[in-house]
Amino acid sequence: MRPKRFIAGAVCPSCGAMDTVRTYTHSGKEHRECVDCRYSDVMNFESTLEGELPEARIDREERVPDNTVDIIRIVDH
Repeated sequence: MRPKRFIAGAVCPSCGAMDTVRTYTHSGKEHRECVDCRYSDVMNFESTLEGELPEARIDREERVPDNTVDIIRIVDH
């Protein structure tokens, strides 16, 4: 059996705690468990995506600033 490893940035689907989920292999299956609330399940790696994928940060168009110049006037009293 491979040692249990924490998954950085993973959020527990039960309690919502971050960085408390660890994974391990047992009987040829990947398991995950939360050390806070003791939630555990067997991970399913089969692709079952339906519909469109959510928008990712790299898919968004970046806003390009205008090349216009704003003239300001400083008034000294």
